[in-house]
Amino acid sequence: MVNPNDWLEFGQKFHGHKCPAMPLGLRVGAAAMNKLGIERAKDGQILAIVDLGEDHCATCYADGLQVILGTTFGKGNIRKTHKGKWAVTVVDKKTGKAVRITPKAEAMIANKQTPFFKEYREKGIPASQVPEEVAEPLVQKVMGAPEESILKISDIFDYKLGEEKHSFDSFVCEECGEMVVEKYGRIKGDKHVCLDCYDS
Repeated sequence: MVNPNDWLEFGQKFHGHKCPAMPLGLRVGAAAMNKLGIERAKDGQILAIVDLGEDHCATCYADGLQVILGTTFGKGNIRKTHKGKWAVTVVDKKTGKAVRITPKAEAMIANKQTPFFKEYREKGIPASQVPEEVAEPLVQKVMGAPEESILKISDIFDYKLGEEKHSFDSFVCEECGEMVVEKYGRIKGDKHVCLDCYDS
């Protein structure tokens, strides 16, 4: 069984500040792996499809997912759907089995009523400047809450994966001289160029 508490210290170092959203991502990621019976991705074994958008509260949640699941921007095995929600679908790429986990709305609403949000974050104060005595109890509340009180976990279901192959083909743009992955290249006149040079 994956224990999210084992990842809290590393997660906070990686993330940069204490808040309830990153730990919530740890809880969700651990629940997904435990439900599917899988381990953290060393390569691209797991795919996380997270419904977050941009520039809204609690996007810190994605860092918790990356830390515990091993689904990272660099590996390309985490994706945003830009729906502005906190649900995530976690897929075991070996079996095609998946689970969808959503933080319960009532738990998130309760978090938003705390001083962390009302007295600091909603007034534009960065999370890193929220006093320890305000942030830490909320972190501990998220980490210590019974799973059933904060998470909605689906049954396991089949997820159809498309063909995903890493490309090792690249070229040097004939205008700017930068390396470009082949499939992102364009032909401009008689030159093989990158998207930036093609659009300029």
